[in-house]
Amino acid sequence: MSLMIFAYLIGGLVLLVVGAEALVRGAAKLAARFGISPLIIGLTVVAFGTSAPETAVSIQASMNGNGDIAVGNVIGSNIANILLILGLSALVAPLLVSRQLVRLDVPVMIGAGLLTVALAWNGNVSRLDGCILLTLLLLYTLFLVIASQRDKQRAQKDEFNIEYGPEDRAKPFGWAIQLLLVLLGLGLLVLGSNLLIEGAVALARALGLSELVIGLTVIAVGTSMPELATSLLAVYRGERDIAVGNVVGSCIFNLLLVLGAGALVSSDGLSISPNALAFDLPVMLAVFAACLPIFFSGYRINRWEGTMFLGYYFAYTLYLVMFSTGLPAINLLRHAMTWYVLPLTVVTLLVIFLRAWKHQR
Repeated sequence: MSLMIFAYLIGGLVLLVVGAEALVRGAAKLAARFGISPLIIGLTVVAFGTSAPETAVSIQASMNGNGDIAVGNVIGSNIANILLILGLSALVAPLLVSRQLVRLDVPVMIGAGLLTVALAWNGNVSRLDGCILLTLLLLYTLFLVIASQRDKQRAQKDEFNIEYGPEDRAKPFGWAIQLLLVLLGLGLLVLGSNLLIEGAVALARALGLSELVIGLTVIAVGTSMPELATSLLAVYRGERDIAVGNVVGSCIFNLLLVLGAGALVSSDGLSISPNALAFDLPVMLAVFAACLPIFFSGYRINRWEGTMFLGYYFAYTLYLVMFSTGLPAINLLRHAMTWYVLPLTVVTLLVIFLRAWKHQR
């Protein structure tokens, strides 16, 4: 196995960490300067920036006629965003969830997922469907920006002053410096993701995995590395709204922007495989729906909930690998998940939601 593969992997990870630090610092300073809440920054600027690798990969795959890679990248990245990234971030520190996420953004995420399934039900996401998704993204972003301007919270500005020191209003070009930091961070994130994807795909092929599994796992996780690095650094710096908002925003952007742009540049739209319709898209919707009771319960994600997320991501990845390689043990895994793990999880989430709803009343 070539040493160049590991050089790409290590170099990509280093660039991702440095780029995530620059992006979070620049975005947070800009938020403090212009009075925009950190949640809105996480849902828009940071989410858009960290979705850049997914966008680049899906557009390139669509133009090359590899629709399965483009679709698998979107679905796999969304599943990884919730289960892997929020799971790891919650293990570092319990995550605080904004009420806006529960009342607005998570329902928007679920609605975007349902709309995607409806558009893909005939086995194809057409150019017209792509235009619809991109239009909805524009309306959603405009709504967030307008709402943030009408509801500036002094406490959030004070939080930034404590975290980063006095605002740089005295510096005439302070905003330009922070904007350059954001752009530098985005560039490093994209470059690091590309290196990481190249190394990961080469490694997966050397291990004999199929391209479908590569798209849903290796490429999906690789393009989700910016979200992972950004969220973990945001948690470390105490910017919990950016950490959770970045993940939810990225899922929305992946469906509306990445899938929409991929369908728009493809001459015949994006074809949706029967496996994606029967398994991967329902899994993505179930993961989205699970966010509501967990987020609503105390408006936080505890460490045990993060552990549950990670366990499900491990089971999902294991299922894909076993399905691709045709291992007979997949029937045992499917039986255990269908008749034991999933029903127990549904009951647990229902109890959590009912307790939280009773407490809110």
